[in-house]
Amino acid sequence: MSIAENIAAFEQKLAGTTARLVVVTKTHPVEKLREAYAAGARVFGENRVQEMAAKQPELPADVEWHQIGQLQTNKVKYLAPFVHTVESVDSLRLLQELDRQAARHNRVIRGLLQFHIAQEETKTGLSLPEAEEILQSTAYQALRHVRLTGVMGIATNSPDETLVRGEFQQLRQYFEHLKTTYFAQDKEFREISMGMSADYPWALAEGSTLIRVGSAIFGSRG
Repeated sequence: MSIAENIAAFEQKLAGTTARLVVVTKTHPVEKLREAYAAGARVFGENRVQEMAAKQPELPADVEWHQIGQLQTNKVKYLAPFVHTVESVDSLRLLQELDRQAARHNRVIRGLLQFHIAQEETKTGLSLPEAEEILQSTAYQALRHVRLTGVMGIATNSPDETLVRGEFQQLRQYFEHLKTTYFAQDKEFREISMGMSADYPWALAEGSTLIRVGSAIFGSRG
């Protein structure tokens, strides 16, 4: 199937849900991204800063760029002029740097708090107490150019539906708790980014609003 057919198939699967498709474009050439754009994709997710910064000028200005990989503070400046959402916010330091760099460009960058929900230690992210410590800090409350709009998590890479769905349920509970406690008045705090090519049906069933899909659209990277 073509990229356009794959995207159309995903849009059909998302019909009737509040979820949006994040097309994961890492390692894929700009021509393929243009094909995805022509097929209606507007949210592109990249893992590597250099790759995103190189591709961004080659694509139309209405692409919503999401940083989905770990982001080092010293790389923020390369994304600050254009990135829409950083899905991998895992420290107050990163939030402060996002705020500082966004202010230089007179814009607001959105962010998702990344939680560690998987069994694997290799996956990164916050615990709930760590996230609450950030949200309660005066340093966070002073930020004006970064806006948290939800949560993100990566489940254990496993075919065990009960395990994976349990992790997605946990992330959703974190979201509900933060929404009620810290963002009750904030309509923009609404994103639960969970689910990838292998487990997105389970994520959708558990209330995902953003699914991050690459290989199921572009084919495996060769």
